[in-house]
Amino acid sequence: MSNLSGFVKRLRDIMRNDAGINGDAQRIEQIVWLLFLKVYDAKELEWEINEDNYLSIIPEECRWMNWAHDDKSGRALTGDALLNFVDNTLFPTLKRLPVDVNTPIKKSIVQTTFADANNYMKDGVLLRQVINVIDDIDFSDYDESHAFGDIYETILKELQSAGSSGEFYTPRAVTDFMAAMINPQVGEVMADFACGTGGFIISWLNELHKKVETLADEEAYSSSIYGIEKKQFPYMLAITNLLLHDVDTPRIFHDNSLLKDVLDYTDRDKFNVIMMNPPYGGSEKKDVKSHFPADIASSETADLFMSVIMYRLKIQGRAAVILPDGFLFGSDNAKMNIKKKLLNEFNLHTIIRLPSSVFSPYTSITTNILFFDNTGKTEETWVYRLDMPEGYKHFSKTKPMKLEHFKPVIDWWTDRTEIEEEGFDKAKKYRKEDLESKYNYNIDLCGFPHEEEVILAPHDLIQRYQEERASLNAEIDRVLEEITALLGRKLE
Repeated sequence: MSNLSGFVKRLRDIMRNDAGINGDAQRIEQIVWLLFLKVYDAKELEWEINEDNYLSIIPEECRWMNWAHDDKSGRALTGDALLNFVDNTLFPTLKRLPVDVNTPIKKSIVQTTFADANNYMKDGVLLRQVINVIDDIDFSDYDESHAFGDIYETILKELQSAGSSGEFYTPRAVTDFMAAMINPQVGEVMADFACGTGGFIISWLNELHKKVETLADEEAYSSSIYGIEKKQFPYMLAITNLLLHDVDTPRIFHDNSLLKDVLDYTDRDKFNVIMMNPPYGGSEKKDVKSHFPADIASSETADLFMSVIMYRLKIQGRAAVILPDGFLFGSDNAKMNIKKKLLNEFNLHTIIRLPSSVFSPYTSITTNILFFDNTGKTEETWVYRLDMPEGYKHFSKTKPMKLEHFKPVIDWWTDRTEIEEEGFDKAKKYRKEDLESKYNYNIDLCGFPHEEEVILAPHDLIQRYQEERASLNAEIDRVLEEITALLGRKLE
């Protein structure tokens, strides 16, 4: 396992010869469901040892050890026999596993993971070769198991370049920084309502683990996360990721966070901490917007998630959220009302402006981290501009952002001072009254003064124009409604 990248390469090389697989997206999905079953098999062996009378939810013939493992006896399934088993027995069985509200999460995840999964391979001999590569991993070996965590990170990063319908991997440096600033405490529960592959959750767990001292702490650690992911593929990745990190009961749900009325949330639906990078640039339909009060029923996906976050953050709770520049300067009616709610009901204490290429090369949209808590209205907001580190013109796939690049803001965080460089604000404190009256809720402050004009990729350009159009359309609709209402009164 010394050549971590070689693992993925070997699998890719085999799959390239299979006529059933078209592109990296399908290759990675194929790898992921096989990995899930291999990892789950290793976890089940642990559970059988540690739990009395443990009974697998997977029928014996469909357990990894009984169909995938090659004991070198010559009886291992291959060719057409293997394909027939996978397509006509394995998948139908796992998709239809009996699951209800009483089924333990660590068992029900098998059915939800396979609900929309697919076997793309059409060559049973090649499929056998892929299975053998994966089966060689020994998860009972501590060093090998942890080395595989690094391999899994490389698989997650491959997701961005796999034509994955707009999802992209949040750099580990960003999620680690946010987790460190949030400062997890034992007993708290953190939520991510669009958790993707689980990056924020893993950073939270890694930071929280530093504070685990007792057996009770260990139990609290294992139950300290909650995630929702709408799309099947990232959901599969997230579940496997958590199992690899020894979370035996991963509370990750395959669902859509925007399809519940926000006014129906009770204290039981709220969390101590929320960390996330909500999807942005999307335009939601009326049936989604209907779950929100009319004054904040934006068409923009990120706006709706911001509302969900505010409705699901506990009193005294803390949040760290990545949002595009469009949220900061947006002036349509819904976005303005969301920002008013944020400042009047929550303490927006910090905004970190991120360099434009943090998510490069996957998107050029500029982003920010908003830190706020549910402790009362905002009194003042600090804005800090994180500049590109020395020696970097921009981040890239080969030169990604690292945690060390956050050192300037980490040093500033606990001893805050206003900073001016070359006549431009780099860090500044703004009173709530000024954000309202002077800036009219435009919190696009401490920007990048010497930033060269960025030529966006076509996809990002389209996304930016869509965002701007959605904002303008919403404002036009609001004005038309007001005019229509006035005309109606005059006609009466």
